[in-house]
Parts: sequence; C-alpha cells; structure tokens
Amino acid sequence: MEQNALDAIDLQLLDSLQRDASLSNVALAERINVSPPTCLRRVKRLVEGGWIERQIAVLNSDQLGATLGHGLTALVEVSLDRQGSEHLDAFEARAVAHDAVQQCWRVSPGPDFMLVLQAADMPHYLSISQTLFTQDANVRNVKAFFATKRAKFTTTWPLQRPSN
Repeated sequence: MEQNALDAIDLQLLDSLQRDASLSNVALAERINVSPPTCLRRVKRLVEGGWIERQIAVLNSDQLGATLGHGLTALVEVSLDRQGSEHLDAFEARAVAHDAVQQCWRVSPGPDFMLVLQAADMPHYLSISQTLFTQDANVRNVKAFFATKRAKFTTTWPLQRPSN
C-alpha cells in the first residue's frame, strides 16, 4: 500500500484512536477486527506517515475549574495594520509562543486571526492582551468575546466516508 494512502481499516483505526488513544493494541485490534500484529504495524505506519500528529490527554475543564478556578475563555478576532506575509508570520509566531493561546487560526475574510485564549481572570486577560496586542505587534483592531458556556468541544474529525 502506498505510504500516504488510507484504506477503510486505516480510517477505522484513526477514528478509534482519536476517540480513545489509551486503548491497548489488543483492544484496538479487536475493535477493528484485525490481528494485533497487523494493528501495531498499521498504527506505526500512520504515526510515521504523519496521520497521527500526537497523542494527548484532554483534561476535564469542569473538574479543573472547580479546583483551579474556572477562569475565562476568550475568542479573539485580531486584525493587523500591515498584512504582508512577514507581518502575518511575525504575529502568528508571537501568538503561538504564548501559553495562554490554545488555538491560533489565520482566517479570511474579516480579521486576520482568530485566537482562543484561556486566562485565569480578567486581570490575567489584560496582561495577555498587553503582551500580544500592543503596537509593536502590528495590531490594528482586537475584538474579544468571552465564553459563557461551552455547549460542545471535540477534537475528532468526521472520518466516515459518505455513502453513495
């Protein structure tokens, strides 16, 4: 099989792993209905091929909030004054280097970037905004929205191919 081609078994493996990466190789093989050696070889190929970027633990925000304080989640539109590629790259590097930035997206049309930030409280958000959005960051406009409720959060991709 070509290194970058995905077949139905690969898609099933990816779907199962994105939902629960803690499955043992034997449990994963049983779920997909392949032998454990085949499962191990295919998962290794998917990792080496770049299909699996990394495996992480998704933390429970409600439990963390009860222990550490719920904090603020801000969705922030950022428009730059100058949009040359070097300016976009510079702001992007600045944003992704900041620990409070959970997601950084270049978008179009509209603002240049959408950020998802996690701050402990409003003074912490102010500190983050002063670091990220000051004049030396080439920022023209910032529009922040503060989350009041998270109705859905997922990291899964829909991998089921449409049936004809």
